[in-house]
Amino acid sequence: MKIAIIGGGAAGFFAALNVKRFFPDSHVSILEKSAKFLAKVKISGGGRCNVTNACFDNKLLAKNYPRGENQLRKAFEVFNPQSTIEWFKSRGVKLTTYPDNCIFPESNSSQTIIDCFLNEANHSGIKIITNQNVQEILQNENGFVIRTTEKEIEFDKVIITIGGQPKASGLSFLSNLGHEIIEPVPSLFTFNMPKNPICALMGNVVENAVVKVEGTKLVGEGPLLITHWGMSGPAILKLSAWGARILNEKNYEFAILVNWLNDMKEDSLRFEIQQVMLEHGGKMVSNFNPFVITNRLWHFLLEKAEIHKEIRWKDLGKRNINKMVNTLLNDKYEVKGKTTFKEEFVTAGGVSLNEIDFKKMESKKVSGLFFAGEVLDIDGITGGFNFQAAWTTGFIAGKNVGL
Repeated sequence: MKIAIIGGGAAGFFAALNVKRFFPDSHVSILEKSAKFLAKVKISGGGRCNVTNACFDNKLLAKNYPRGENQLRKAFEVFNPQSTIEWFKSRGVKLTTYPDNCIFPESNSSQTIIDCFLNEANHSGIKIITNQNVQEILQNENGFVIRTTEKEIEFDKVIITIGGQPKASGLSFLSNLGHEIIEPVPSLFTFNMPKNPICALMGNVVENAVVKVEGTKLVGEGPLLITHWGMSGPAILKLSAWGARILNEKNYEFAILVNWLNDMKEDSLRFEIQQVMLEHGGKMVSNFNPFVITNRLWHFLLEKAEIHKEIRWKDLGKRNINKMVNTLLNDKYEVKGKTTFKEEFVTAGGVSLNEIDFKKMESKKVSGLFFAGEVLDIDGITGGFNFQAAWTTGFIAGKNVGL
């Protein structure tokens, strides 16, 4: 049995390794269009590779996927983060879990993961062919003919793992086979705020912030990082993932409202301000910051609210209190544009999930054609979730391709 894996990324290698595990006599070839394979694994997590997330409840785990939640919930019953940990551990790769539940190799180097895959592929006799850009896949009575820019090769079964594509045209060879392609748009990106004064505070982090896109129901929660171009961090990245299509329709020009004090409500904040006025009334507002934000951000917000730095807490008055409350809980910023997060290109869109049998990862349209990874209309938020989807779908495809 000759099996082609089209795409030499995370899902492609994992699918290939599991084909050889379950069908050791099969001939497996990975066809990669560029000169390099596992490129995204190499750069992910700042070169550390966030292999998965320590979320061990399959239902909760699936909720981290703006697209693909329902299908992945069942798929995770077959292969999940615990399975990932055990798979790497059994191959001598030690993993470390961080306080935010992100799991990295103990070496803190993505090369550890790449070396593991290459060693496994080498021992399994998997053929890796680079510079093979697939132009067309044709089905015949024997299986498939794959036309690349270099040659034509025949295979019995094919697993597509080419990852997310920036444009639907990159998936035209799949639409030619009758597959519906959901238009790809960027997911997981940071917000650009050109020339906004807050960029002077780059490097400041608020551990718990809530960010809303004005005029929508989109909300992101978690750490927020101020950058030299605007805002980043999990709160922003979650927002970009859940709002991928809406923000694309807005051409990445919209307003956000930031609650710098997590989900604190107005009544609670007003009570807290009254307590500070009673207990520390004689102190200047600039010298006494009662909130869990940096002093630099506190001074910036006071200036933005036009509250004089030398005014004492007890002398704030109703007007200043109102301005302080509004700035801390509903701080407005205009976003104009986006920046890809750490060169990690993630898309919403791809092959429609309605056309895939998730028990096998096989196409419902073309028998013998399988899919894994981000080529599907699946994407997760930041934190190791996109890799976990790649491992899970790659495992299921590899396990079922020879049946």
